[in-house]
Amino acid sequence: MTQKLTAFLAFVFAIVMGAINPTTSHAADPAAATSAEQAGHQRLADLLEDEATRNALIEQLRKLGEDQAAEAIAGEQGAQTLAGRVAGLTQQLAQGIVDESRTAVAALQDAWAQARAADPQALLWVLGELVVLVVVTLVAYRILGAAAGPAFRALDRYGAGGEGLRALGWIRRVFAVAGAALVDLIAIGLAWLAGYGVALFLLGEPGSLRIQESLFLNAFLAVELVRLVIRLLLSQRGDNLGVLPMSGENKAYWATWAGRMVYFLGYGLMWLVPVVEHYLTAELGRALVILILLSAVLRAAVVVMQNRLRGRLALEALGERMQTSFGRISMTISARIWHVAALVYLGAVLVTSLLYPEDALPFMLRATGQTLLAVFIGIALAALLTQVILRRIRIGDELRRKFPLLEARLNAYVPTALKVARFVILAVVLAFVVDAWTPFDFGAWLASEAGGRFVGRAVSVALIVALALLVWLVVASWIEFRLSAEAGGASNPRARTLLTIFRNAVAIALVVLTTMVVLAEIGINIAPLLAGAGVLGLAIGFGAQKLVQDVITGVFIQLERAIDVGDVVTAGGITGTVERMTIRSIGMRDLHGTYHLLPFSSVDMVSNYNRDFAYHVGEYGIGYREDTDEAIVHLRAAFAELLEDPAQRDVILDRQLEVHGVTALADSSVNIRVRIKTRAGSQFPVGRAYNRLVKRHFDAAGIEIPYPHMTLYFGEDKQGKAPPARIRIAGDTGQQVATGN
Repeated sequence: MTQKLTAFLAFVFAIVMGAINPTTSHAADPAAATSAEQAGHQRLADLLEDEATRNALIEQLRKLGEDQAAEAIAGEQGAQTLAGRVAGLTQQLAQGIVDESRTAVAALQDAWAQARAADPQALLWVLGELVVLVVVTLVAYRILGAAAGPAFRALDRYGAGGEGLRALGWIRRVFAVAGAALVDLIAIGLAWLAGYGVALFLLGEPGSLRIQESLFLNAFLAVELVRLVIRLLLSQRGDNLGVLPMSGENKAYWATWAGRMVYFLGYGLMWLVPVVEHYLTAELGRALVILILLSAVLRAAVVVMQNRLRGRLALEALGERMQTSFGRISMTISARIWHVAALVYLGAVLVTSLLYPEDALPFMLRATGQTLLAVFIGIALAALLTQVILRRIRIGDELRRKFPLLEARLNAYVPTALKVARFVILAVVLAFVVDAWTPFDFGAWLASEAGGRFVGRAVSVALIVALALLVWLVVASWIEFRLSAEAGGASNPRARTLLTIFRNAVAIALVVLTTMVVLAEIGINIAPLLAGAGVLGLAIGFGAQKLVQDVITGVFIQLERAIDVGDVVTAGGITGTVERMTIRSIGMRDLHGTYHLLPFSSVDMVSNYNRDFAYHVGEYGIGYREDTDEAIVHLRAAFAELLEDPAQRDVILDRQLEVHGVTALADSSVNIRVRIKTRAGSQFPVGRAYNRLVKRHFDAAGIEIPYPHMTLYFGEDKQGKAPPARIRIAGDTGQQVATGN
């Protein structure tokens, strides 16, 4: 696997070198350049004065123009096909490889010639002084690092902390890491100053600093500062003096590899390459840059592929500790593709360094730093939001009693708010990453008209949605308060039905209005949508007239409080108890237990027996031979006895019996009407109890309650006498008695 990867990256390196095609330029004396330019002008004037030469030059220019036009046409035709583009690219790469190889060989030959011409004794003396500077600086840093060992150990113990609050432990660790960084920075600075002192006062001419010495000291400072950051991340100075939560074995491995890579790149690019360019040739320095970068990329790619499984397992383990599904999914995806992203980054470093050698290092440092900073801040903000939002919102007992669902409703918004916040953070992080690696300027875009308009619309949409959610929260909480029996709200079914209808209507209205306003805010013309909605509503209205009639009738019936669940009503020709009531229908159960479901459109009149109060109206018939005044006395006596029953007395509202008097002289009875005022719905049991007492009182007084009589007529003979009727006496089957009229 390593050999294949090395061969592939070497092939990529050859292609990139061929695509660069550098042009070498040599500085010349300004006076010589001016003289050559004047001589060229004089020669051109002499050629133009000769007619034959002038004509020949014109012909050559015309031919050259025709050839260039033909080549341009051929190039355009070739570019139109894939084969032509591939052929052109191959030719360009091959020519570039040849040119780059020739340039490198020539630079190497020039460098060898300069090295052979140099004084060996002077060269060895300079190298010896440089070695002294390197040894003194590195040894001084080692000694200072060893001297700072007790301070690092003390800071490590301080960072470990003791038992107590977790937040206090993190604060102690932050101070310990900052202190370790300061101590390490002081050691680096003192070693750097020691090297500068040796170079200025002990090596070479006193007070002067040669370029190779200055470059080494600058490279030392940069390398050690980078290694300082690595030590802070990987806790090399102590177990509690780092940031990344890794095992000791992994920390040691990555610290060693990163340190070697920083040494190789830092001293190679910041010291060796500038020295070669200064003392030898710029072309050789460029070839050395390519060699250093290619070696570093190859080595880094090999390390990435070797640790692909280790990195995947570490990221998956980190994902398992995530508290949210978003974090787990992100870590799972990162575990599968982290090595691909690392290889792409290494390729970008190589290509950028080769194509833009002068600006490559500042660009890569700035882009990498901006990317890491954006990702770190994004992860920190996402983690902070997760910790804050995952804590459930708590409300007081009094509010919970009045609004039982308010706490659950507030906590229901938490996942949505977390997703929106993460999306915004991800978008901002991606914008900063794109700004770092592409020509896209995020700051300039924000300051532009398009960026300001986009941000303004986004903020407006966010405010509109937040306002709609706030309105819904207030309305839903108020309805909940009105429905809460503990808070003294309405508990009857009618109120619950109406408030539920109102809540649904508010929800639909808020969704529609918010959608329309948001669409209008982002620049979408909502006029066609409104027209289409009107046409659709009209079509639905015509197609569902019965349903619309049911709903409208039901709303008005419930608003007028014509029916409540539990009432005894007559609706649609059916009398029964209301068991269920919705926005479009009513469910009743009659006396026989049959359940009837009536749409409100079929209810043209409602008779409710459970409103405010009721009457038991009774008409009692007596015989024509009875005294009506005596019968009324007994009716009052029955009512007085009815009042002695506590169960009946509590539901009777008027303690006086309302006697309407004789209401009819019927065929076989004289009818007397009385009325008893009761509570709504109690007229039926009161009536049954009163009827029982009236029957008892009439029987005791001998007052006849007439019932239908039948007279048998046997006819008459011619003399007007009735024929005898044969009657059989019950119990005497042998004797018959004949009677006549």
